[in-house]
Amino acid sequence: MANNPFLSDAAAKAAADAVCALCNGGSIAIRSGAQPANANAAASGTLLVTLTFGATAFGPASSSGVATANAITAANAVAAGTASWFRAFKSDGTTAVFDGSVGTSAADLILSSVALAVGGNVAISSLTYTQTE
Repeated sequence: MANNPFLSDAAAKAAADAVCALCNGGSIAIRSGAQPANANAAASGTLLVTLTFGATAFGPASSSGVATANAITAANAVAAGTASWFRAFKSDGTTAVFDGSVGTSAADLILSSVALAVGGNVAISSLTYTQTE
């Protein structure tokens, strides 16, 4: 029989809060190229910019397991390219927590433009983490 687990709302909220707490004081690396199969795989594409989470990276998750990031410090791009995915890291800067999509809408991480230029200021409009139920 195949594995087919489903979480309750309470479990999804608890899981989202736990995952997001790992990002406290951490960072977000926005990259170009194809997103790897999972956050354990080596990063691919070009590193475009790294931004910093606050001491408390996310607010509490909703009852359905969706958490929204608190304010994230803007940064200047170190390379030019099209932002397509990101990886969130713990405060050590090397331990991956989760990956997600980048776009101007309908993505995990929202930017005003995905076309980044060297030295251009990059500010995140919104970032959400969604724990599947």
